[in-house]
Amino acid sequence: MSTDAPQPHGSEQAAQDWKHWHEERTATVAGPYGPLSLTGTHWLSDHPEGTIPGVPGQWRQDGDEPVLTASAADGLAVDGEPFTGRVRLTADRGPIDASRVTHGERRLVVLSREGQWAVRDFDPGSPARRAFRAIEATPYDARWVFPGTFRPYDGARTVRVENADGVERGLGLAGEILFEADGAEHTLRVAVEPDGSLWAVFADATSGSSSYRFRFLRPAAPDEDGRVSVDFNRALLPPCAFADHFICPFPPPGNTLSLAVEAGERNRVDG
Repeated sequence: MSTDAPQPHGSEQAAQDWKHWHEERTATVAGPYGPLSLTGTHWLSDHPEGTIPGVPGQWRQDGDEPVLTASAADGLAVDGEPFTGRVRLTADRGPIDASRVTHGERRLVVLSREGQWAVRDFDPGSPARRAFRAIEATPYDARWVFPGTFRPYDGARTVRVENADGVERGLGLAGEILFEADGAEHTLRVAVEPDGSLWAVFADATSGSSSYRFRFLRPAAPDEDGRVSVDFNRALLPPCAFADHFICPFPPPGNTLSLAVEAGERNRVDG
C-alpha cells in the first residue's frame, strides 16, 4: 500500500486518539495482572493426583466442577480470607485480580474450556513482565481504515481451529465483515461479543515475518445498516504473543488476508 498520499481531514485527532489508545494498551499489558504475568496454564487432567508443581493446594475435578483442598501451610486465600479445608469452585469470569483464589500476590484463576478445567497462575514477578519494554506498533495511518459491512449468519456457526497450545477447539462465528482494499474485496469471519462489538482472528502477508504470526481485530458494533469501521491501526497482538501459556485460537479458514497489513501492533519488545 502506498504511503505518500496525504491523510484526510480529521486524521490528526484520530492519530492523537490512537496514541492515547496505544499508551493505555501498553500500560494494561505491562500491569501486574496483564498477560505478561501468566506463568502457567495447568490442566487438571494432566495432574490426576491433584498436585500441580509450583501451585499450592490439591486441585481435582469432581463431577462437573473443580475442588480445591488446602491446609494452612499452603498459604492460600479464598474470597480474600485465609483458607483451609475443601471448596468447590467455578470458572472465574471477572478481572484477573478479582480471582477467588490467591497466594500472596499471585492470582490462581480457574478456567474451563470444552469441559476441561485448568488453573492459571498469574504472578506479577514473572520473568516475562520484568523483560518487557514495549509493544512495537506502526504509527497511525488513516489509509488503514476501511468502511466495511457486517453480514450476520442465519445462525451461529462453530469451526474447529488449532489453538496456540496445539489443541484443536471450537471457535464460534456469527458473521462476516466485507471491505475493499487495494481494489479487491476482502472478508473477515467474526464473532459477536456480548456488548455487540466484533472480534476477528486474522493473519496477513506480514504474519510471521514483520509482525506476529496472527493478530486480533475488535471493531465496534455495526450500525443498524450493518456498517462498520475496519481499522487495522488497532490490530492487536493476541495474549499468546506475551506469554506462551495462553491458548489463543489461530485464524479460522478464510481469515488469512492477501494484504500486507503494515499497521497496528506488530511484535513484543523485550529489553
